Amino acid sequence: MHLYRSHTCNQLRKSDAGSTVKLSGWIFRMRDHGGILFIDLRDHYGITQVVIHPSRSFFEALSKAKLETVITVVGEVTPREPSTINPDIATGEVELVANECLIEAASEQTPLYLPGDEDGAEDVRLKYRFLDLRRERIHNNILLRSKIISYLRKAMEAHGFNEYQTPILTCSSPEGARDYLVPSRVHHGRFYALPQAPQLFKQLLMVAGFDRYFQIAPCFRDEDARADRSPGEFYQLDMEMSFVTQEDIFAVVEDVIYKTFTAFSKKAVSPTPWIRIPYREAMLKYGSDKPDLRIPIEMFDCSEVFRNSGFNAFAAAVKAGSVVRAVPVKGIKDKPRSFFDKLVEHAKGLGSKGLAYLIWDGDAVKGPIQKFLKPEELAELAKLGNAQDGDVIFFLCDEAEKAAKMGGDIRVKLGRDLELIDKTVFKFCWIVDFPMFEKDPETGATIFSHNPFSMPQGGMDALLNKDPLDILAYQYDVVCNGIELSSGAIRNHLPEIMYKAFEIAGYGPEVVEQKFSCLLNAFKYGAPPHGGIAPGVDRMVMLLAGEDNIREVIAFPMNQKAQDLMMNAPSEVTEKQLRELHIKIRGKDIHLASTGELPIAHQP
Repeated sequence: MHLYRSHTCNQLRKSDAGSTVKLSGWIFRMRDHGGILFIDLRDHYGITQVVIHPSRSFFEALSKAKLETVITVVGEVTPREPSTINPDIATGEVELVANECLIEAASEQTPLYLPGDEDGAEDVRLKYRFLDLRRERIHNNILLRSKIISYLRKAMEAHGFNEYQTPILTCSSPEGARDYLVPSRVHHGRFYALPQAPQLFKQLLMVAGFDRYFQIAPCFRDEDARADRSPGEFYQLDMEMSFVTQEDIFAVVEDVIYKTFTAFSKKAVSPTPWIRIPYREAMLKYGSDKPDLRIPIEMFDCSEVFRNSGFNAFAAAVKAGSVVRAVPVKGIKDKPRSFFDKLVEHAKGLGSKGLAYLIWDGDAVKGPIQKFLKPEELAELAKLGNAQDGDVIFFLCDEAEKAAKMGGDIRVKLGRDLELIDKTVFKFCWIVDFPMFEKDPETGATIFSHNPFSMPQGGMDALLNKDPLDILAYQYDVVCNGIELSSGAIRNHLPEIMYKAFEIAGYGPEVVEQKFSCLLNAFKYGAPPHGGIAPGVDRMVMLLAGEDNIREVIAFPMNQKAQDLMMNAPSEVTEKQLRELHIKIRGKDIHLASTGELPIAHQP
């Protein structure tokens, strides 16, 4: 018999009754019933109940053992009495009556109570992450992650992709987030950077003649944490394709992600092809470029209805350039006044001067602003919002961007508060037609709005002859249930278009040649039309695991302050290490000079 086990703790069944087996694992639970010890023995695979009779020589030692002590047990598989069968575990029809037992490694009192359902304090969980990972839910999340990554690899290979690795130590590049810098020992005063994404390398692979690239790629960005964003590092299903259109990329992504989500969840998944929503339409209807389509609320513009109305607060603002966004909601006329008052206060907390609303009650229209509006204006609002008896329409007035964002926030709040969100589905969509350029709100200058390396729709002709603010790019996002899974683009592969696009954004050819010399030089030697995308692996696993925070699907995450409490990172280093790297630590109050990096948005 093997030194440690003949079976795992999830293998034994009623058919094994009468056989002698050996199991190893951790003491998960222990109960003393009339002098007999019952131990739930846990390993990676599952749980088996072990029975220890008081006549055994090891009884006393085990009775004093702490939970999470590692033991090896030899015993006879015995059927349980019908009244003691546990249907919640695979081995629930049998138990192991121990004849031999060895304590392999004793445990101290654990700072986490692992059998419990409560998560516990975040700092304790992260400091003792190796214990937290033993908890069934978290353990299963990491297993799920492994299975999903394996599935993704096979799905990509089925589409003719090959996996290639790209460098981890590379050069700093302006991609929207802060780089993690690595000082060079050999090259005094110079630094590598950890890649924010394999963006340039995967494009160079296309230039090099590789047709379909993918990689489960580690990415590093010095960003603040959010529920759907881990600080420090994350993984993405990075891909790039040559000689493709936007629709070709959509077809691959839809197939891979649809199959992945249907394989690992019982929830309904949006059938393909997924709907395409232009960026400006998304901002108008949902107030967000990552809309949660599970919420059955669509905003609309009603600025012109208020322009010449008697509601002067809105009328004057519209004439001054503001807009009015409406958020219609079905069947809530009977909500108490407190419901409306709280929503008004919420809107003020977002920066709005207030939140107006109208209530359709039978043949009448009620609400604080009803008296300021003519019957025909009320009728037009009802038509625009498809308002019927029982419905309410809320109104926000502000600059277009602010009104959209505030309306989007209120839309989501209403969806949650009214329990309108269908939690049994994954609703996917594409956000397309992002603007190539936008106005800098502070300087008024024309800048890139999203990705400077995207191909403008209309190519050079658009750059030469259209208002920059009217130029759209072949840029697209995948969104699921209000979470952005990925950004992507058809790339600009022509040097002349790259020069012109950067010129419009205020950068001369010398800047392009300095910052992107490698990519630019490669394009001068014949680059294929190409494009790509990079769905976030962590976010996909988070959605499929049903978790609200991304750290629950990462084996060893950092905390909100980008600290690894378990490994005590970031940590101080020795003076010798610093001298080898030609680095001297200066006071925290020292003001560092500007890097001169370009204010360019994030890359997919």
